[in-house]
Amino acid sequence: MNGQKVRWGILGPGGIASTFAADLPLVEGAELAAVGSRSLATAEAFAQRHGFARAHGSYADLAADDGVDIVYVATPHAFHFEGAMLCVEAGKAVLVEKPITLDLASTAQLIQAARAKGVFLMEAMWMRCNPAIRKIAELVEEGAIGWVSAIHADFGLQGPFDASHRLRDPELGGGALLDLGVYPIHLTHMLLGSPAKAHAWAHLTPERVDENTGVLLGYEAGAVAALTCSINGESRNAASITGTDGRIDLPPGFFIPRSFVLNRPGKAPETFEFPFEGSGYQFEAAEAQRCFLAGEAESPLVSHEATLEVMALLDALREEIGVYY
Repeated sequence: MNGQKVRWGILGPGGIASTFAADLPLVEGAELAAVGSRSLATAEAFAQRHGFARAHGSYADLAADDGVDIVYVATPHAFHFEGAMLCVEAGKAVLVEKPITLDLASTAQLIQAARAKGVFLMEAMWMRCNPAIRKIAELVEEGAIGWVSAIHADFGLQGPFDASHRLRDPELGGGALLDLGVYPIHLTHMLLGSPAKAHAWAHLTPERVDENTGVLLGYEAGAVAALTCSINGESRNAASITGTDGRIDLPPGFFIPRSFVLNRPGKAPETFEFPFEGSGYQFEAAEAQRCFLAGEAESPLVSHEATLEVMALLDALREEIGVYY
């Protein structure tokens, strides 16, 4: 980063914000500037715990802080739009935890506002910034496994979750699809783009959010993707990308891998290793910093177009399974 400092703010000091904050010192040039919460005491405790210089007792005060360059929005899904829009309107660059909002309409509105303001905006889909995932995209682009014919991926958490948990709360954008299914869907979109056909089935909780969901995507060229997500059982959480000339296998934790295996007929399996410190959030932070310093409005790794296309697909799938926010 050539010694240039980028001053970070965090909006919403919850669990994922703590993990992100712990990884920020791994990013060259990242300065822990400020944190904002609806509670000043909560903000102060978070700032002291993670080494941020200032604490604000409101999101508006954080957005107005002239000593902040980029804000990471880490509130629950249902509040992403409100927090991100506040920062965009204040002229801040913004990294918004996934999913960027609850639906396509609000996502499009947020992106339009960021473009009008000329500020950087990115959905924090950390998987697409991961070094192993980027290498996979490169190998597929180079034709290492031929034409991609199928993608299989699953993401399930061990339940049961109490009815009061955020994953079961429709007011917070609960359910497996938006919290977990976004990973298999983003992986598939990164390699195959938007599908020609999309179908889903889900079992819903009494609160009417999906707890066990299957998705089948079909592509004009003939590729298919079979994806599952759940909040009632821990699945293998792995993925495979099959091509006409080989297959790439991602281990459990495919959404933030440190390795993968390339299998090709007649050749010994080839393992690619990408060890790293921390939890893996530093890669999205580093990409956001790179774009900010370069004056770019969006990242090629998680483009506005990709975010909009994935959100359109999520909207269609939610409509089919009957989940509404």
